[in-house]
Amino acid sequence: MQTLVVPLIPQLPQLLDTSAANASWAITVTLFASAVSTPVLGRLGDMYGKKPFLVLCAVLLTLGSVICALSSSLVPVVIGRALQGVCIPIIPLGISIMRDVIPQERLGSAMALMSSSLGVGGALGLPVASLIAQHADWHVLFWVSAGLGAVVSLLLFLVVPDSPARTRERFDLLGAIGLCTGLVALLLGISKGADWGWSSGPTVGSFATAAAVLPLWGWWELRTRSPLVDLRTSARRQVLVTNLVSVLIGFGMYATSLAGPQLLQLPAETGHGLGQSMLAAGLWMAPGGLAMMVVAPLAARLSGARGPRAALLLGGLVMAGGYGLGLVLMNWAWGITIFGLLISAGIGLAYAAMPALIMGAVPLSETAAANGLNALARSIGTSTSSAVVGAVLANMTTQLGSVPVPAESGFQATFVIGAAASAVAALLTLALPRGAQPIPAGDRPATAERPPAPTAPTAPTAPTAKGA
Repeated sequence: MQTLVVPLIPQLPQLLDTSAANASWAITVTLFASAVSTPVLGRLGDMYGKKPFLVLCAVLLTLGSVICALSSSLVPVVIGRALQGVCIPIIPLGISIMRDVIPQERLGSAMALMSSSLGVGGALGLPVASLIAQHADWHVLFWVSAGLGAVVSLLLFLVVPDSPARTRERFDLLGAIGLCTGLVALLLGISKGADWGWSSGPTVGSFATAAAVLPLWGWWELRTRSPLVDLRTSARRQVLVTNLVSVLIGFGMYATSLAGPQLLQLPAETGHGLGQSMLAAGLWMAPGGLAMMVVAPLAARLSGARGPRAALLLGGLVMAGGYGLGLVLMNWAWGITIFGLLISAGIGLAYAAMPALIMGAVPLSETAAANGLNALARSIGTSTSSAVVGAVLANMTTQLGSVPVPAESGFQATFVIGAAASAVAALLTLALPRGAQPIPAGDRPATAERPPAPTAPTAPTAPTAKGA
């Protein structure tokens, strides 16, 4: 869903009969919807069961796809794309169900594969969407996604077991409103700042709103009895550092997704463009998605043997090395595939390690919410990457006739920035506790809910400190 309309970006204004600035909402609204729904549905899943909200995400994805397939104007397409964005919480909700129902010996590889699927879907979706967009009416894209959504909805309902884990608390409606308001304001400023101007009133107002609302939201979350996000748990070193690294890894992942296709499709007359068609560019980028899928089980084994900290560290280093190699190989299509494979392998290692680190540090009652916050951190990274890389390529240009196009130096700067973000992610990983482990053995619903064995009465003892 994130890359579904990428091949249509140049044609969207004409297809929707609107301006380029308005047409961009068909892309950014999906980001906003996923950012808002991920922590909210994660918390609701912890409280009322994760399977119903998994099915709801898939049903809304299907509904949004049908709305887009039946529309040819801006407003309904934006509404449909917003509903499609609500499918993103499937990833953290699914990982959390795995913790509850999958045997311990299979849990690491299962979580790693599902976590990396966020990158796999984006990488494989691009060539498929390019193929359909190049040879069929653009509405077919959404009919295909509607069909897939319907199949997934049915499979989730029939095959996936519900989780027995529940936490009976009141939903923090005020916290949800505050977080959604602050996040939308922050992401609006990041994603639209380049179009509006970084010093314009709307951009400054968006950042000012976020700066005012998010601290108030944090104050409320620390004082309410049943917070949407347990900030005290989120401030634990293992959780906090993992989420910070997730922002940087998300940044690094999206930088190559933005730069690679543009470099491949630029005309050869520029001197650095490779003159590939839309479909060919997608196919040159596709092996990256397969690399993530292959690496995920290997990352799970590494996490089991050396701890997820080692897998996350290696992932950041491999990504940084891939971007460094990109500076050398960017002038050949096969070279872009090779360094893209390396970056994707690093992403697969990192994405596989993140849920294990998160769930190894949070209680069973907060797994979906904590994974949702981690997914949100990745989204913030990708949206920031989109803004930064977009600004770099828009300001470092060369002339192709009378048209400005991204210069070779712009792509080089993008790869340097991607390498720097990945290297900083690796350095931050060193701040994780050396003993950071995946899900603790025995931390399962069956164990948590089993009544204690009866014991003989004992004489009263002096009271002890709570939690001793």
